[in-house]
Amino acid sequence: MTGRLTDAVYDAADARLSEVDARVAARYPGEPAGRQPVHTVYVPAHRYAPGLLAEWGERARAVFVERGEELGLDPGIVTRVERKLATEPIEDLRIDFEDGYGHPGDEAEDAAAVSCGRVLAGGESPPFVGIRFKSFERATRRRGIRTLDLFLGAVLEGGELPRGFVVTLPKVTAVEQVAVAADVLGELEKAYGLAERTLRFEVQIETSQSIVDASGAVAVPRIIEAAQGRCSGLHYGTYDYSAGLGIAAAYQSMEHPAADFAKAFMQVSVAGTGVRLSDGSTNRLPVGERLLEGWREHLRLVRRSLERGFYQGWDLHPHQLPTRFAATYTFFREGLPSAAARLRDYAAQADSGVLDEPATAQALAMFLCRGLDCGALDEAEMPLPRARLDAYARREG
Repeated sequence: MTGRLTDAVYDAADARLSEVDARVAARYPGEPAGRQPVHTVYVPAHRYAPGLLAEWGERARAVFVERGEELGLDPGIVTRVERKLATEPIEDLRIDFEDGYGHPGDEAEDAAAVSCGRVLAGGESPPFVGIRFKSFERATRRRGIRTLDLFLGAVLEGGELPRGFVVTLPKVTAVEQVAVAADVLGELEKAYGLAERTLRFEVQIETSQSIVDASGAVAVPRIIEAAQGRCSGLHYGTYDYSAGLGIAAAYQSMEHPAADFAKAFMQVSVAGTGVRLSDGSTNRLPVGERLLEGWREHLRLVRRSLERGFYQGWDLHPHQLPTRFAATYTFFREGLPSAAARLRDYAAQADSGVLDEPATAQALAMFLCRGLDCGALDEAEMPLPRARLDAYARREG
């Protein structure tokens, strides 16, 4: 059977959409390859020192061994969390020269930038690491650039940049700040002889202007575009964003409706772009008499983020590590049986009673890969070899 349209019609459609095809392919490359950390730990620059990873792990493990049973966790989860705290307590570390550090003066910050860079170069680093420098607003722009410059110089004195190196740009109030930050990173690459696009950054979404700009347009997609391919993630900033909207301190939270509104914009804007998302933090720390109360709230908030598609968040204290991993591991282990069975049936084209589409198979594979990467799941539990899981996650299966 032949249709009635001529080749000219097909050719015209291709010609009219060729530029669009190229633009869409460039703008939406899909899920990036590689691991995403389940959290980012923020440590003020003046507290960063050799042995920090082991210290945080020991403190977290000690309190978890002493009080963890009061959370009523599954014994298998407990074992996995204890192992994680002993071997990889921090997946992503951000040395903070912004709010957690303050404004001690140029001389002190210069010295701290060099000192922190040398500590990082000379010691062990987690899978992901970097710094948060001060914003590109007028009052702090030069200081932020200088800190990054000095820090990079000190790190590179000791050799190469660590694996998973990424920097954080806070408090964006205009899209142009992102564009200039991208240009500055390019100049730093030239200055230090780094390969092009070695330096990437996360943008913190912690101002109303980074959601909706002065013209009323959605700013998040423009932020990603302005980053010139250097933006690896968007991180929600719970307290700066909430305060900027006039929300009273007692009601500032990761689960406030205003937070969900902002994060929905972030989620829609990054879908398919290869830019990853991180939720924010809770400042209600699990310490002292409020240990169990803080743990239970943290468990609930981490689980809530995971259910909403935010696979990363911020942690600010060693006592938050046990519940970060406990909530994450429980989430993935509860979802394992269904995800493994559905992907196995999809791969075998079995009559399972569930009609899954390629996009769903991709989501199932990504779920399993994330669980493997963080230690929640084991290779032996997978329905397919890791290489095939990765292929399905990239929609190449």
